[in-house]
Amino acid sequence: MVNLTIDNQKISVPEGTTIMEAAKQIEISIPRLCFLKGINEIAACRVCVVEVEGMEKVITSCNNVAKEGMVIYTNSPKVRRARQRNVQLLLSQHDCKCAVCVRSGNCSLQKLANDLNIIDLPFKERYEKDDWDQKFPLIRDARKCVKCMRCVQICDKVQSLNIWDVVSTGSRTTVGVQENKKINDVNCALCGQCITHCPVGALRERDDTEKVWDAIADSKKVVVAQVAPAVRAAWGEALGLSREEATVGKIMDALKKMGVDYVFDTSFTADLTIMEEGNEFLQRLTKGELNLRPMFTSCCPGWIRFIKSQYPHLVPQLSTAKSPQQMFGAVMKTYFAESIGVKPEDMVTVSVMPCVAKKGEANMELYAGEYAGHDVDIVLTTRELTRMMRSAHIEVDTLKDRECDPLMKEYTGAGVIFGATGGVMEAALRSAHYLLTGKNPDPDAFKIVRSPAFGSGVIEAEVQIGHAKVRAAVVSGLGNTRKLIEQIEKGQVHYDFVEVMACPGGCVGGGGQPIHDGEELAHDRGENLYFLDKHADLRFSHENPDVIRLYHDYFEKPLSHKSHMLLHTDHNKWQMPGR
Repeated sequence: MVNLTIDNQKISVPEGTTIMEAAKQIEISIPRLCFLKGINEIAACRVCVVEVEGMEKVITSCNNVAKEGMVIYTNSPKVRRARQRNVQLLLSQHDCKCAVCVRSGNCSLQKLANDLNIIDLPFKERYEKDDWDQKFPLIRDARKCVKCMRCVQICDKVQSLNIWDVVSTGSRTTVGVQENKKINDVNCALCGQCITHCPVGALRERDDTEKVWDAIADSKKVVVAQVAPAVRAAWGEALGLSREEATVGKIMDALKKMGVDYVFDTSFTADLTIMEEGNEFLQRLTKGELNLRPMFTSCCPGWIRFIKSQYPHLVPQLSTAKSPQQMFGAVMKTYFAESIGVKPEDMVTVSVMPCVAKKGEANMELYAGEYAGHDVDIVLTTRELTRMMRSAHIEVDTLKDRECDPLMKEYTGAGVIFGATGGVMEAALRSAHYLLTGKNPDPDAFKIVRSPAFGSGVIEAEVQIGHAKVRAAVVSGLGNTRKLIEQIEKGQVHYDFVEVMACPGGCVGGGGQPIHDGEELAHDRGENLYFLDKHADLRFSHENPDVIRLYHDYFEKPLSHKSHMLLHTDHNKWQMPGR
């Protein structure tokens, strides 16, 4: 232990504790901008400076450790002047048009400037320029970049893709795409983790809200929307609602008030995905096709982009099932369109997703069968949904719980937990048990595959399903995924079935979710989904009455010719990069 004094308070802390951590133990909050614990501790912003008695210059608190006898001041005149000057310098190279920034009101730099009472800029303003493809799902605005390095470190250390880097030299040094390449020329997975960890508005998703407003205004179009399971766990955070208040039924009500014609829950096609993917897994397992390598899930487009660019030889191991988003689009433009007497080309399918990669997925022409085109026309992130609600002047306290529209209304708890890491695996194992034995297991029999904490790496389980033993693995985060694949390739581990989510914690921690700087809420959001599952009337995908009716009336059975045409895809039909 070392003894020191911070703002006239004596404290003892373990050796190696940083000054910032020591101050936090006595409830003194030192401001920071670039700091992310364990990921970005390079003191690039120099906002967290403190004064130490006996030292002429202020020092950074995030990466300097507390030492015996130190006397520290966190808010002295010298500290305040240094912080103000450092933030003013940052602002001189930052486009401060906050009124037209998606992060206005949720920007760490904006808050710092306000807290430090900065009301003028004594330095000449100079912005960077960058030629960026505005059609790409991920948008970078160089004029807003504060060179904190968070995007670089998240992409390198957590996602292992190294998309971002320090580029140029001297006064032109900045952060950009590796080797000064264009974003379309690198293997970005579109996970969006750089967006959710950026402290300002330098990174964001492509805004597609006006496309939805245009579709709603077009009297010739029928607008049909679906809402992903993970959205319900987070949308209320941006609007001041508690998790109990922020129900999925209120999202449906908001969409209807905006003018959407039909509203549905993607949990319906999560159940449908289990029927297709679960049966496909059992088919491959019984045929001995998984003796060497496992079958991988195909629900996450960020993961699909990763495997196609990093391990293309493993693409045949992917399930051929489309993601729930794409399945819903396919069913909307066939089964549902026929039922309401609308031509597919007169229907606009909108997805509300916790994900940026879903925007890229919707670009793919993976549709086969009666109608050629896109399954999904427009994808909105959770953040775009809340911006649209504000744009429509919807008061959240006026929203009521509204049911989904008929025909694809029902969903189960198994479909809901798709949004959390391990949820796809658990839902699949529940139905696989039934398909093999003819009996339902205890609904919580396979909760061993649930992640115990955010970013906990690989979850392994060997489960008994009838007479079969299934070796399963669940992994989230692309850095963890790379490590797992390397182990599989070297023969160090063997599994039959592997679920992969690109974002740490799964879709609940997706790159399109509300941003809380310095907080990771994926685990808490996931717990909310598991709570909803536990209290659901139906907890098995194969018991969803609307899915049963869909097979009876349209697809006949899982893996039928028609379901293969509409609900499955060839992952080799498009190439990385460039999408």
